[in-house]
Amino acid sequence: MVYGSSTSLASTLRNRSSPLGSMTLNSQHSDQELAYMPYLPRALERSRQANEHLGMIALHTLFLREHNRLVKELHLLNPRWSPDTLYQEARKIMGAIHQILTWEHYLPRVLGESAMSRLLPPYKGYDPEVDPSIANVFAAAAFRFAHVTVQPVVTRLGPGYTTNSQHPQLPLHHSLFASWRVVQEGGIDPVLRGLLLSPAKLQTPGQMMVEELTERLFQAQGGMPLDLGALNLQRGRDHGLPGYGSWRRSCGLSVPDTTSELAEILSNFTLAHKLQLLYRTPHNIDVWVGAISEPALPGGRVGPLLSCLLARQFRALRDGDSFWWEREGVFTGTQRRHLHGVSLSRVICDNSHITHVPVDPFSRTESPEDMLACSHPLIPHLDLSPWKEPDTGEKVEKKTT
Repeated sequence: MVYGSSTSLASTLRNRSSPLGSMTLNSQHSDQELAYMPYLPRALERSRQANEHLGMIALHTLFLREHNRLVKELHLLNPRWSPDTLYQEARKIMGAIHQILTWEHYLPRVLGESAMSRLLPPYKGYDPEVDPSIANVFAAAAFRFAHVTVQPVVTRLGPGYTTNSQHPQLPLHHSLFASWRVVQEGGIDPVLRGLLLSPAKLQTPGQMMVEELTERLFQAQGGMPLDLGALNLQRGRDHGLPGYGSWRRSCGLSVPDTTSELAEILSNFTLAHKLQLLYRTPHNIDVWVGAISEPALPGGRVGPLLSCLLARQFRALRDGDSFWWEREGVFTGTQRRHLHGVSLSRVICDNSHITHVPVDPFSRTESPEDMLACSHPLIPHLDLSPWKEPDTGEKVEKKTT
C-alpha cells in the first residue's frame, strides 16, 4: 500500500531528490502540516484503489507518513547512511509492521483464537517448497467476505470522538472515490476516529450485504449503480471456481447433499431452504455465497470454510516468504523483539493529530472513555536503537606543534 507492486511504480513514488530516502508527498495540500499522498494524473485517478474508500485513503496516508517518519529517525541514528540505505531499511521495517499487524493483530479477530492456533501454527522458518502466490479462490471469493462487514455509512468524528457538524456521517456511496472529502473536510483524522469507534457491520442471514453496496455502488460517480454481491458471484464464475461443496471437501469439511444437511451446517433452516430454491441443489451454490452464509466460529468473524481458505493462504504467504520478518537473518534478535511491540494505535499516534487511541483497534471500543492517551505505557513507541550501527569512522588525531 506504500510502495506499489512493481519496481517502476516504487521508483515513481520515491522522492529521488530527498537526502533521507523519503516518499513523494502532495505538493499542493497538507493536513495541518502533515502530508497527503501525491495526486495521480486525472486520467489515472479512478485506477488507484486507495481512492475507493475514505478509510483506505486514511490508512494509505497513515503508512506513507510512517515511512517518512522512520527515515528521519534512522537518519538521526545513522547520519552516514545514504538515501537509498535509509529508504530500503525503512521499507523493510514497514514490511515487518504490516506483517505483524496483519498476522498477529487482525487475523486472530477474523479466524478466532481456536481456528488460528489450529490452522496457523507458530512460524517455523522459511520453506522454499511453499508457493506464496495468491490462490484463485482467495482473490476471487474468500477474501471478499469483508464486503458483508461494511457499514452503510462512513462515520466521521471530531476531536474527543464527538459528532461534529463539520464532519457528518456520509452514506457509503457518497464516500467512494471522493478523496476531495479528506482534503476539504478535515483531513484523515475524522475518518480514523470514525473507524476506531465504529464496529464492523454484524453479518446476519437476513442482511448479508447493505443496499449501499448492492443497489448504489458507484452511483455518486456518475455511472450506472452496480451490485457488489452480483459482481462477486460473477467473478467467481468467470474465474471457473468450483462450487461451495467442492471447497468444503477440499478443507476436510462435510459436504451437504440435502436441505436438512445444509441447514445443519448453516444453523438456519430458512436460509438453507432459500438457497435450495435458488440453486436447486447444495452442489450448485457459489462458493462465496455458501462461505459467507456459515455462522462465525467462536471469537471470529467467519465460519469453518472461510477460516480454512483464509488460513491456508496466509500460512502460504508467511512460510513461502524468504523475507518474512521472523526469518533468521532478516532482522537481528533484538530488532525482532522491538518490532514485536508495534501496534496500529502507535502508528496512528505518530502520524496524525489524534491524541487518544484504543489499546487494540481491531477489537470493538465501546466509548471514547475507553481510549488511552498516546503517552500511555500500553501504547509503546517503536525503539529504533537496535538499528544504530557502531561508529566505524577513523578518529582524527590532533597534531601537536
